[in-house]
Amino acid sequence: MAACVRWAAQAAGLRLLRTDWRCGKPQTVLNSWNRFQATQATAAQVILNVPETKLTILENGLRVTSEDSGLPTCTVGLWIDAGSRYENEKNNGTAHFLEHMAFKGTKKRSQLDLELEIENMGAHLNAYTSREQTVYYAKAFSKDLPRAVEILADIIQNSTLGAAEIERERGVILREMQEVETNLQEVVFDYLHATAYQSTALGRTILGPTENIKSISRNDLVEYITMHYKGPRMVLAAAGGVGHDELVDLAKHHFGNLSTYEGNITPDLPPCKFTGSEIRVRDDKMPLAHIAIAVEAAGWSHADTLPLMVANTLIGNWDRSFGGGVNLFSKLAQIACQGNLCHSFQSFNTCYTDTGLWGLYMVCESNTIDEMLHFIQREWMRLCTSVTDTEIARAKNLLKTNMLLQLDGSTPICEDIGRQMLCYTRRIPLPELEARIEAVDAKTVRDVCSRYIYNKAPAIAAIDDCPG
Repeated sequence: MAACVRWAAQAAGLRLLRTDWRCGKPQTVLNSWNRFQATQATAAQVILNVPETKLTILENGLRVTSEDSGLPTCTVGLWIDAGSRYENEKNNGTAHFLEHMAFKGTKKRSQLDLELEIENMGAHLNAYTSREQTVYYAKAFSKDLPRAVEILADIIQNSTLGAAEIERERGVILREMQEVETNLQEVVFDYLHATAYQSTALGRTILGPTENIKSISRNDLVEYITMHYKGPRMVLAAAGGVGHDELVDLAKHHFGNLSTYEGNITPDLPPCKFTGSEIRVRDDKMPLAHIAIAVEAAGWSHADTLPLMVANTLIGNWDRSFGGGVNLFSKLAQIACQGNLCHSFQSFNTCYTDTGLWGLYMVCESNTIDEMLHFIQREWMRLCTSVTDTEIARAKNLLKTNMLLQLDGSTPICEDIGRQMLCYTRRIPLPELEARIEAVDAKTVRDVCSRYIYNKAPAIAAIDDCPG
């Protein structure tokens, strides 16, 4: 309702090479190529010199992991393998409700005390909930790491969950639901999950239905914590100026009493079956149609995930404000731009533990829906039958660049560590990730897309003003 100069320079360097040669400047060509090779070598060295991600597993199953980059600031957080997918129809919304309650006071600190302590540290405390994960994290000066870890431990293990605070947060969450309903993209994706995973946990929203928000009790919150906030489901991750040994000592001191499962083995999640289906909401006041179409994709750790990510990058995204035309990277963007078929579109590859959604979200006028869907399906079929190595090479470079651009600062690095530990049980080193992406070729993309797209019934969610 959740860079790397090397690859960017590769295309730029080759463009300089061609232009300079046409202008009859071979020495400039040589200089451009030498600069490109030097940049490539430097970027490769940067990747190899990324600090090691260290991991220690405590006796209660809690994973403590960190990357020390020597910065004066750090981000530390708890990544918990528990979200709305772990709920049922009666308590749907509890995980998100609990996230709201985390900052409303503990047995040691009132809400005011907590807020003042964070502000006096110059720190930042936040949290979010997704369908499979709940996250609490703090960004602070490196010297304040012990206080940040202690505060996180306090709010996770000792929240008072007071009656007055619970009632106050009901109103806050209900207002949040009203705000979400104005974000049509989020609404459409909730509808998409509802139809794609109907009658399963992934089909329910993160915030939960209104009737649940009005009825969730303190006992529901305590029961959710007792069932899911256990050592094997949790990762204490940190990045920035963080000493791993210090972090491990803090974890033992503050999280050593976390309960665990017998044998530290977490229960398996029940599967969520995908159903090819359609849901359409008619609203005659809508000026534009908002549509999402998706097929079932692979889970995080599946071997087909990276080829699907490359294919997703190849489809790309586009907005009228981008400009461009025949020179756009995405062929679908070229068609949409030249034919004035939509206002915007963006491809997506949403992964979960054992399943996923691979597709496209678009905003267009009602009279262009059929034509836009035709070209979307044509591009999807091209991925299955005739995509070329040249296109795949460009998509791989763009994918690698986008991935590395997202790792700018201690907070996104910490988030990447925590998420990967939950999804893969380890953090994939950047050289390995680069090698795995490089191993994807056009034949791999064609084979994988044929398995997931060709002759598969998609799930479609739409909000528009069309009667049919």
